[in-house]
Amino acid sequence: MTYCVGMVLDKGLVLMSDTRTNSGVDNISVFRKMFHWSVPGERQITIMTAGNLATTQAVISQLEERNKAPSDRRPSVLEAPTMFQVATLVGNLLRSVIERRQEGGMQSEGPRFTASIIVAGQIKDMEPRLFMVYPEGNFIEASFDTPFFQIGETKYGRPILLRGYDRTMSFEDAVKLMMVSFDSTLAANLSVGLPLDLMVMERDRFEPLHQRRILASDPYFKSISSSWSEALRQAFHSLPDYTFAQDGEQVTES
Repeated sequence: MTYCVGMVLDKGLVLMSDTRTNSGVDNISVFRKMFHWSVPGERQITIMTAGNLATTQAVISQLEERNKAPSDRRPSVLEAPTMFQVATLVGNLLRSVIERRQEGGMQSEGPRFTASIIVAGQIKDMEPRLFMVYPEGNFIEASFDTPFFQIGETKYGRPILLRGYDRTMSFEDAVKLMMVSFDSTLAANLSVGLPLDLMVMERDRFEPLHQRRILASDPYFKSISSSWSEALRQAFHSLPDYTFAQDGEQVTES
């Protein structure tokens, strides 16, 4: 399992992914799930993947090959005229990879080979766009009603995003919000783990504004984790006390 989040702000796009891949508690590995391509001054595209590792690596490998030799291996995400067509290309490729695996005699294990992908980016003279691509190859786009997407282990970090998200927030606050969301997920699910990969894509800036890997030793992430835990404890203790008495009656101890 994994956890990835892509978020749309007025200022641009913010993305974060974990790196844990496991097939049991005794077989845990680190694999990158965030991939970035750019053409300076013209476009930048980031993809995050969740699901079967062999499936997602096959998709990324084919995208990489097409980008290295676009004249021989078209279509390429570096040549697609719109982000919609980039999402279409990725969706078609994901579907074809899954279908080939199923046609190879893996139908009985079909669900194991599925994957989902977040596609984010901007092409010059167009708006930044964010898509979530499903295993069937179809996709949806982020909007004012759905301003962020999650893939993988989504349930633990989602309440944090729903309560804290604001489209006008700064990049710094968005990163802080994501770190709280990831910290909550890490605390609840062993299949999600550090390091985390972070990407900030500013509107009309066709190279990353900020990009880094967050390790377990990262002082800021450790501060966020401990401060959030303490804030939750303080908030809990500040809530009104519950009493077994009803309608003002006194409770007597036996």
